[in-house]
Amino acid sequence: MTVFNWILMTSAIASQLESLLDSPDLIPWENVDIAWKDRLQRTVANLSFPHYLIIPPNIETLTDIVTLAGKHKWSMVPCGNGSKLHWGGLLSDANVIISTQKLNQVIDYAVNDLTITVEAGIKLKELQAILEPHHQFLPIDPAYPEDATIGGIMATADTGSWRQRYGGIRDLVLGLSFVRWDGKIAKAGGKVVKNVAGYDLMKLLTGSYGTLGIISTVTFRLYPIPQASGTLVMTGAAEDINTMAKTLLQSGLQPTAAEMVSPSVVKSLELGEDMGVIVRFQSIPESVDEQTKQVQAIAEKLNLKTDFYEDKIEQNLWKRLQELIRVFNTNSVITGKIGIIPNKMINWVNKLNELTPENGWAMINLNTGIGQFKLDLEPSLGILKQLRSLSQENRGFLTILEANQTIKKQFEPWGYYGSALPLMKQIKTKFDPHTLFSPSRFI
Repeated sequence: MTVFNWILMTSAIASQLESLLDSPDLIPWENVDIAWKDRLQRTVANLSFPHYLIIPPNIETLTDIVTLAGKHKWSMVPCGNGSKLHWGGLLSDANVIISTQKLNQVIDYAVNDLTITVEAGIKLKELQAILEPHHQFLPIDPAYPEDATIGGIMATADTGSWRQRYGGIRDLVLGLSFVRWDGKIAKAGGKVVKNVAGYDLMKLLTGSYGTLGIISTVTFRLYPIPQASGTLVMTGAAEDINTMAKTLLQSGLQPTAAEMVSPSVVKSLELGEDMGVIVRFQSIPESVDEQTKQVQAIAEKLNLKTDFYEDKIEQNLWKRLQELIRVFNTNSVITGKIGIIPNKMINWVNKLNELTPENGWAMINLNTGIGQFKLDLEPSLGILKQLRSLSQENRGFLTILEANQTIKKQFEPWGYYGSALPLMKQIKTKFDPHTLFSPSRFI
């Protein structure tokens, strides 16, 4: 697109959007906050930046904007607070970014039923603060927890370590609504835990990366906040750590989080030089104490070093883990998500340590084999290819979430070429026939 045509389109979009929005909610690209620009520069292909950042003040205005965009075939990039806007594939020819950050209201909170319905723009931090006085919480621990919105977390299927006990985010969703490309609102599910209506649709929107519609409201099942919490970190030789992981999975123990971590993680936490397993128990005090003792007894037989954390020290440990593995802090860093069958995760962690012993961090859930990794000091494409091949050979995947444009142009972020690809494309066509939502971001 020439500069002249870009100016004409910008003017045309502005004249029609101004009738729907106040000026603070319609931000030209040149006035967009520097943090947003930084993320977009890493994700917009060929630096073809959008014309506007649009922040609808309510769902009604959101539907009006999408209706207008659909009518004129403007491409849209949905997001919440923008913290994960740069995840996944490179965006192409995006006309407008639509942020749901002002859609942050609680619609219904059934305290006794442990369910809540919220607008998609509410931050997880704000939601947990609403739930805490009732001794309830939503068990997800995503990247960028201070800024992440519910819609963004769901769109990226970003759950975290609580997956061990509570499942992924799609296991917590009871219902949702989303805005289609034509501005109409579609709904699925309901407000009761046993409701199964629309279940597949809710799974479909989870992890859709804003390519099928704009999530507007979500209904969750909640859980009581555990009375007590304690975390064990066990470190030692890879073979012994693998034995510990298998023993935990075969036992009757019920950790809320259980992760295998690479030696670089252990080193960064100043807990030793070897591989590690981190296990968290959250329940009544007696249960936490008893399960901790059982794990310590197993660790002692395997000659593993153990460290126990609780209270603020424990909370700080999990915060440090989050920052260590999941925070993109320089343009040479790559963060990503992996999946591998659980009994082969030891091979993946060993390979990572072999290829990049000083600059590769990983944490993988023992139960599901799903985890996160970070590579520093821009690795060669050969390292990424080897790690992806090992994942795929063991019925898994490797996805690049955050990286500079050069890496994403040379190394396809999703790396999926399986038999479901034609079906994914058909679904995309059904939901978004004109390819208006997040063009090129996914498959």
